[in-house]
Amino acid sequence: MLPQAQTLLATHCQVGESLIWHPIENALYWVDITAKQLHRYAMETQAHMVWETPEMIACIALRSTAAGGGLIAGMESGVFSITFNVAVITQPSQTVQASQNKPTFTKLADVPHNAPNMRFNDGRCDRQGRFLAGTMTINQTVGVGNPSVYRYDKEQLRTLLTDFVKPFTTPNGTAFSPDGRTFYLSDSHTTQQRVWAFDYDIDTGMPRNHREFIDMNQYPGRPDGAAMDTDGCYWICATDAGMIHRFTPQGTLDYSLTVPVKKPTICTFGGVDLKTLYVASIRPNGDVSDQPLAGGVFVVEGLGALGVQGISETPFVG
Repeated sequence: MLPQAQTLLATHCQVGESLIWHPIENALYWVDITAKQLHRYAMETQAHMVWETPEMIACIALRSTAAGGGLIAGMESGVFSITFNVAVITQPSQTVQASQNKPTFTKLADVPHNAPNMRFNDGRCDRQGRFLAGTMTINQTVGVGNPSVYRYDKEQLRTLLTDFVKPFTTPNGTAFSPDGRTFYLSDSHTTQQRVWAFDYDIDTGMPRNHREFIDMNQYPGRPDGAAMDTDGCYWICATDAGMIHRFTPQGTLDYSLTVPVKKPTICTFGGVDLKTLYVASIRPNGDVSDQPLAGGVFVVEGLGALGVQGISETPFVG
C-alpha cells in the first residue's frame, strides 16, 4: 500500500511552484507565480508568512551564507537575490500577511528574453551550487516565445543548450542525478510532454548529449516540477492527472502516488531525514468544487518504509 497525500496547508495559490526545503530553518519556501507572492511555512511554529514580490517570481533556491544567505530567484526580468530580516525568520509572526519586515529584492542579472512577455519558469541549483533556470512565454495561448535555459554563476548569466535541436516550449522539471553528472529537463507543454536527460560537465556546468528520458504522452499527466532521491530516481509531478510518478534512472515507471488535486506542480523532499515529500499545486480559474483543496500544499509521509530518501539541495554559492 502506497502512502497517501495529506493536506499540510490549505492555501489557495493560483500557481504554487518552486517548493523548497530549508534544512536549517526546518521550513518550506515556495512561490505563487501569478499572484506575485513568496511563501514560508515553519514546521515548529506552524507560522505561515506571505510576502508580496515586485514582479512575478517563478523559481527559487537557497543561497549559501557565503553568497549572502536568503534565496536566489528567477523572476520576470532577471535573476534576483532575496534577503530577509533575521528576526522575521527566527521569531515569525503567526499572521498570514507579513506586510512589515519585507524581504529585500536585489537584481543580480537581467535576462535577454527572446520575445516580449516572457519570464523565468522552473529552476534550481546544480550539485556545485550554480543556478539554472528556463524561460517561457507568460501567455502561451499567443505563442511560445522561443524559450531558453540559462545558468547564473560568477556574477554572469549564460545561455545553455544552444545546440538543443528538439522542439522546446515550456522548460520544467529541472533536476540533477545524485552525482550531478546527469541533468534532467522536462517540457510540460501539451505539444511536447517529454523529459530529456543530458550529460552534465560538473566542472564547466555545461549540459550536452541529450536523449529522451521519458515520453510522458504514454503516462497520465503532463510533466511539471521534479525531485530526485538517493537511488537516482526522478519524481515528476503529473499535472492534470493529480499524480506524482517515480521513474528509475533507466526511465522505467516505478510507481505513482495520487494527490487530492488535479494540478500538482512540484514536489520536494524534506523533514529531518529527507524522507517526507511535500507537494505544491495550482488553483485554476472556474469551478473547483471537485477539487476544493486546489492550490494547497500537501505532505506524503511514510516513504521511508519504501526505502525512499531525498537528496539535500545544494545552495547557490556565487
